[in-house]
Amino acid sequence: MKQNQEQKRLLEQATSHYQKSINLAEEYLAKRGLSLVDAEKFRLGVVNQPLVGHEAYENRLAIPYITRAGVVDIRFRAIDYSEPKYLGLPGSETRLYNVEAYFQATDWICLCEGEIDTMTLSKLGYPAIGIPGVKNIKSHHYKILSDFDRIYVFADGDTAGRDFAKDLARRVAGVIPITIPDGEDVNSLFIKNGSDWFKGKVAA
Repeated sequence: MKQNQEQKRLLEQATSHYQKSINLAEEYLAKRGLSLVDAEKFRLGVVNQPLVGHEAYENRLAIPYITRAGVVDIRFRAIDYSEPKYLGLPGSETRLYNVEAYFQATDWICLCEGEIDTMTLSKLGYPAIGIPGVKNIKSHHYKILSDFDRIYVFADGDTAGRDFAKDLARRVAGVIPITIPDGEDVNSLFIKNGSDWFKGKVAA
């Protein structure tokens, strides 16, 4: 769905508003190996005082999806481990996260499952984009990925993640699945092992 200028203005307004309360998520972010500096880079916020229509997202982490045209979507993640883990805006289409990495990458890029994992790889210096769950990849995403010679896929260490990597390899040339241990993901491995686990996984 094409967004009009008013929709973009409201998304920017919400992002800026929620950014002011990011300190409320400092403890949660620290547990994920992320700092307030990292949060600032990705313009994360907390829905402390919900704007009109955002009442259902109160106390959640606001994760804006930002392109060169500005903020195009916001996803809201529970930081108190309540369910559902994620909530989205009504009518939002599935988008790739951190698309700026597409322009920064050379002939290779990393693909993650989820925003937090994408932030983690970016923190480590890798150009990384993310999909909000393996079931949410779309046909036009394959075309975007096909622009690269190598796509390092860091899917979660479960059946769905492994199946996703295999299916992507059948659809896009240059896919290199990175084996994630059972029950782990990029962020959990970073928390447990720091950057050491990732050394040698990507041939830059």
